[in-house]
Amino acid sequence: MGLADKLKRGLARSREALSEIFYMGGEVDEDFWEELEDRLVMGDMGGEVALQVSDDLREQAAREGLRTAPQLRRALADRLAKAFPQATRDPFDDLPSCVLFVGINGTGKTTTVGKLASVARRRRQSCLIGGADTFRAAAIEQLEVWGERAGVEVVTRERGADPASVCYDVCERAEREGTDLVLIDTAGRLHTSSDLMRELAKVVDVTRKRSVLPVSVVLVIDATTGQNGLAQAREFNDSLDLDGIILTKLDGTAKGGIAVAIAHDLRLPIFRIGVGEAVGDLQPFDAHDFCAALVGTKERG
Repeated sequence: MGLADKLKRGLARSREALSEIFYMGGEVDEDFWEELEDRLVMGDMGGEVALQVSDDLREQAAREGLRTAPQLRRALADRLAKAFPQATRDPFDDLPSCVLFVGINGTGKTTTVGKLASVARRRRQSCLIGGADTFRAAAIEQLEVWGERAGVEVVTRERGADPASVCYDVCERAEREGTDLVLIDTAGRLHTSSDLMRELAKVVDVTRKRSVLPVSVVLVIDATTGQNGLAQAREFNDSLDLDGIILTKLDGTAKGGIAVAIAHDLRLPIFRIGVGEAVGDLQPFDAHDFCAALVGTKERG
């Protein structure tokens, strides 16, 4: 199965929720535009985005004489794609690179680190994993399983150790060995806890100061949380000055529109999206291909 097919499969539930309007038949009238706006809101794009997109599409349809479902689908996909900012640098392709993964518990940070380490080794790139979640023993064990599977060493310390010290250690090791890619997993933090966020800010600060590699701070968001994921992104960005987003579990939700809401509100690039359990289901993000799969039109040829 190719990347485009995996993306379509992964976004099936979101696409069904959004695109049913295009099967309704009849005229493109006021009811159509109201229904479109409602479905964009229900897809978790948020009221402001839904209104802007539906208004822009209505104007385009009138200007260009768009009346058929295929025409409107393509126009909607193109309009949604414009909401996403271009990443100036992909920290997983533009090496050497050091990436800190942050987010609340349960978003898939540790699994994401493991998958990206596996991809790096398949590309014959040198890689180190930093296990800076020293509070949860299962996190280290999970990373070690991924590390063994991928042939990547995991640098960590004893349970309860200062997570910033783990970051220092792995950065020092990477400098000494000339490592291409450093992936650091951090403990899940509630974005509503100011104390925990300050502690995480210290971890980020130590890493940025010690690493000789360019450092990116990437927030991992569970797409199934919908608008709560947007609230998480705002808080983490305010505290840590994020470089981008990884959106996981898109295959388990009808709320794929949350990607549009986050991109629109925070102007943060999305580096990867998760559309399944396999390593190959964590895909590089392409705005046009994503929106084509979300709306149900053809990706770029």
